[in-house]
Amino acid sequence: MDLTDAVVRHLQARRLRSGDGLVLFDGRGGEYTARLETLSKRHARVLIEDFIPREAEAPVAVTILQGISKGERMDYAVQKATELGVARVVPVVTERCMVRLDAERWARKQRHWQAVAVAACEQCGRNRIPPVDPPCSLDQALQKVAGQHGVIFDTEGDRSARDLVPGAELATLIGPEGGLAPGEIETVSAMGWQRLRLGPRILRSDTAPVAALAVIQTVIGDLG
Repeated sequence: MDLTDAVVRHLQARRLRSGDGLVLFDGRGGEYTARLETLSKRHARVLIEDFIPREAEAPVAVTILQGISKGERMDYAVQKATELGVARVVPVVTERCMVRLDAERWARKQRHWQAVAVAACEQCGRNRIPPVDPPCSLDQALQKVAGQHGVIFDTEGDRSARDLVPGAELATLIGPEGGLAPGEIETVSAMGWQRLRLGPRILRSDTAPVAALAVIQTVIGDLG
């Protein structure tokens, strides 16, 4: 079996040699043990040996509606969310979002963020790749998670994270650098989303999804 250019570069970075064993996955669950037959600058071929039906997904499927931040902050948010078991990332152009691009450049951004998620799966041992959706408005994002239990972490929240409701699907909204506008918080509150207090400190846009997912996975997921 011949491998893609991206995988070839990954193997070269890992300094693997012909004859070494490795584990492959196709993003749809389970993984394959394999043996590296040849590796050159632009080509790699492996022998598939066995399929292992291992799963590494969290028991709660969390969708993050992530307000888009500038530069590496968004990359970091996608990477760490993937490592912490996020099921889906929806980049959202919120009211205070500082990034404004045309459709073509948004498409390039979406492909880049999806590649970040793939690389994070390779690093952390996940074998199902969480999709990163094309950027959209908050209204469009909320339509995508209609029917899911929603939570928003807010310094003025009136409930504790211990009050998280267990369930198979959950959505949370994270603001960009400037945070969420009051009207956006009111919108999700009116939809019945829980406003949970995550301490008295305001977290950065790339710290907030990490903290939120860590709390969710500890209280109702598989970190506890």
